[in-house]
Amino acid sequence: MSNAALDKAYATQIANIEKSTGKKLAEWASILKKSGFEKHGELVRFLKEKHGITHGNANMLVHQAKQSHAAAPENDTDWIAEQYKGKETLKKWHDKIMAGVNKLGKDIEVSPKKAYVSLRRKKQFAILQPSTRERLDVGLNIKGVAPSGNAEAGSKWNAMCTHRIRVEDEKTINADLFNWIRKAYEQAG
Repeated sequence: MSNAALDKAYATQIANIEKSTGKKLAEWASILKKSGFEKHGELVRFLKEKHGITHGNANMLVHQAKQSHAAAPENDTDWIAEQYKGKETLKKWHDKIMAGVNKLGKDIEVSPKKAYVSLRRKKQFAILQPSTRERLDVGLNIKGVAPSGNAEAGSKWNAMCTHRIRVEDEKTINADLFNWIRKAYEQAG
């Protein structure tokens, strides 16, 4: 999807949220700020439970309020470079994972955000997130497959992921990791 198409899709979604709720984006940002919650998942849950907002719309509102998503105003920030400042070892792991991801196909859209990198096909199938100075998390969307091996349930870590693999050393970047990524990639096509 082109940037213009994405911009139009986000604008349409925001307009629909504003129309259905009767509140402008700035009002929702204020509500989120006053909620007492800080974490993305907590804010999404707050909007869903207290305001009856659907998951996708709640997620969009939180991203907009935090300006952490592709819907944030365009600028020249190199989000990947920003994510890995002081985390050079994790950047090497990121690059190694991306080299394997790029072998899956030419239809992968790499979309850096403020805190993570989204990997999309027809839909998002994975994220790479430097969560700490020592750990890179790989979040995956794989429906109907139970986590095993290095993969654990991911929904408590990130509501948009079914699985998570914690990369805490280079040995974790192996065939098992790439098999999980391939499963997510195939389901997203």
